[in-house]
Amino acid sequence: MIVEGILQNSSGFHIRPAQLFVEKANQFKASVTVRAGTGAAADGKSILGLMTLGLEFGARVVIETSGEDETAAAQSLLALMNSKFGEE
Repeated sequence: MIVEGILQNSSGFHIRPAQLFVEKANQFKASVTVRAGTGAAADGKSILGLMTLGLEFGARVVIETSGEDETAAAQSLLALMNSKFGEE
């Protein structure tokens, strides 16, 4: 499943949001890939991978999930991102 959103937290995808994203992603069996609007991709279950994308406020983010619980994973991760990772 593929879902897309805009990174809305003012500080971007720094270590705390990346950690929260990875913790949530690891609750699912599905594989998770995160793509930046530039096309660069990273494993959504890797903090280091996510940090290398350099996603900042306003960035277009594509979340791709594949596997047994892909729909639940995609929806949950998008909801987390849309919640601004609880920062605001």
